[in-house]
Amino acid sequence: MSASTLERQIGLYAKELRLPAVRESYADLAHQAQAEGISYPEYLLELLRLESDHRRQNRTQRWLRESRLPLEKNLEAFDLSRVPTKVMHQVRALQDGSFLGRRENVLAFGNPGSGKTHLLCALGQELILQGYKVYFTKCSSLVEELLREKKGLKLDRKLKKLSRYDALIIDDIGYVHHDRDEIEVLFTLLAQRYERGSVMISSNLAFSKWESIFKDPMTTAAAIDRLVHHSIILEMNCESYRMEQARRRSAAP
Repeated sequence: MSASTLERQIGLYAKELRLPAVRESYADLAHQAQAEGISYPEYLLELLRLESDHRRQNRTQRWLRESRLPLEKNLEAFDLSRVPTKVMHQVRALQDGSFLGRRENVLAFGNPGSGKTHLLCALGQELILQGYKVYFTKCSSLVEELLREKKGLKLDRKLKKLSRYDALIIDDIGYVHHDRDEIEVLFTLLAQRYERGSVMISSNLAFSKWESIFKDPMTTAAAIDRLVHHSIILEMNCESYRMEQARRRSAAP
């Protein structure tokens, strides 16, 4: 078989088997292997590594898009020196994603502007880079979506879809209209994920004020119990980033 025929058939098989990195790199790598005396197994291993890296990069980009995370809110753009030392250590420990295997929750509390949303979004991106699936949503948007699915008799299907994510980031849980149906679907979601999947929640409200969300004391206690049972709590007791920036601007000459 001629060299050109051989290359054409390798390209066709690589295309049929959906191996784009192999198709792109096999010829150059073969010449390099010949020149450097690389063995056949080593050559094959390098081809497979390239294909694996290519797929991992594509998967990561796809999962970042699907996550709905605001990608500008990453760790590089977050000043960890602003947060309490304990939170800094917690964040570093959370980046490897091991808490997801334990189905633990991450609960971020603090005043408006303290960086809760940014920090959870940044952690969410790090988790995706580690190979975990993450979904971000504002609490108000999530509740509206769950209500629509419930009215269409599709709530179970929606909950099943959300259960495929290793982490569900729910931002601003304090901002919920106090309608009974809205409270019910939110509680249903939290109960469904209990010990099955992690939730990462930001809230301006301390637990002592959560009755304003769930209204009923028993429902409030049950929701808090499920969230806290396996959880890491980030107490973001620091100055508002926006206020800090405004003060610096006003103090500038």
